[in-house]
Amino acid sequence: MLSHEEIRARLTAAQAQDRLAAIEHERWSHWQRYLHDQCERRDDGSLIIPADLVDRWEQQMNTPYASLSPDEKRSDREQVESYLPAVLDLLR
Repeated sequence: MLSHEEIRARLTAAQAQDRLAAIEHERWSHWQRYLHDQCERRDDGSLIIPADLVDRWEQQMNTPYASLSPDEKRSDREQVESYLPAVLDLLR
């Protein structure tokens, strides 16, 4: 079993951080595409987020994970699933 120091060293290595950052960038890019698709694009290029989505997302971002609905928790766990294979591989 790896020691705490070995785990820290593997996860903080530049190569590991770049690998995880690439996953994070893909997650963020996917979210931005979704967000942009939900918005109204104005002639000046700005986006208008529909009020119902603003309300929903503000409620979610102000809710602790433990208090989220089962569907919201499932969605967050799905996001974590994109990281787990890389983390497990880094710890082998």
